[in-house]
Amino acid sequence: MTFKLSALSLAHLKGVHPDLVKVVMRAIEITPVDFVVGEGLRSKEQQARNVAKGVSTTMRSRHLDGHAVDIQPIGPDGKGSWDWKLYYPLAKIIKQAALDVKIPVEWGGDWKTFKDGPHWQLPWAKYP
Repeated sequence: MTFKLSALSLAHLKGVHPDLVKVVMRAIEITPVDFVVGEGLRSKEQQARNVAKGVSTTMRSRHLDGHAVDIQPIGPDGKGSWDWKLYYPLAKIIKQAALDVKIPVEWGGDWKTFKDGPHWQLPWAKYP
């Protein structure tokens, strides 16, 4: 089965670093798991609201400079899901896509604290 990014997902990639866009575009080509891009570039005001709500812990988010995207697998209801069991298969696909295009990425699901299933970012060391 072949999936395509929706117009909204494509709009959420505007302002995102081209290398991260390459990873997402490769992922949608190879995935057996449909997904949506929930958010890419984020304003400082939105980030402050996220910190206040407790859905983020920092004002140094990689979303602020286009070095991060939030990607959600499509759940049984046809919408982006928060169900962790759906994130693990999708993570394998995105990691494979990153290898395919030779661009390093970090997954929030691999973090030791404050695990963030939708979050994918370019590493600080390679993309300051």
